[in-house]
Amino acid sequence: MSSHAATHGGHQESGNGHGGGFTPVERRFPWLHVVGYVLSLLLTVLAFLAVLHHWLSGNPLVTVIMVLAVLQIVVQLFFFMHFTEGHGPKYHILALGFALFFTVAFVGGSIWIMSFGDTQAY
Repeated sequence: MSSHAATHGGHQESGNGHGGGFTPVERRFPWLHVVGYVLSLLLTVLAFLAVLHHWLSGNPLVTVIMVLAVLQIVVQLFFFMHFTEGHGPKYHILALGFALFFTVAFVGGSIWIMSFGDTQAY
């Protein structure tokens, strides 16, 4: 019998019941996932209703939808992708910053071209 098994009375605990020395995982109700899901639904329904019922028109409507989209991204990152729970290297924050920069550049550039591209002769 190994010293590990001897210190635990000959019983090895594992997360999957097949041995291996892992301690069982405490199972709790996933309240954060439920809150994230409800927030995601709420943000989606708000965007849908704003368009369906013409609460705003033109640029203000696009601005509201963009703000709701950014909030949706934040909800996804923190409630489902566990962005702040990582114990590894922090380079994922830098990668997120680069992704945000390129997203703003591509979307902003596309909107710029669609808005002002027809006024310039080539």
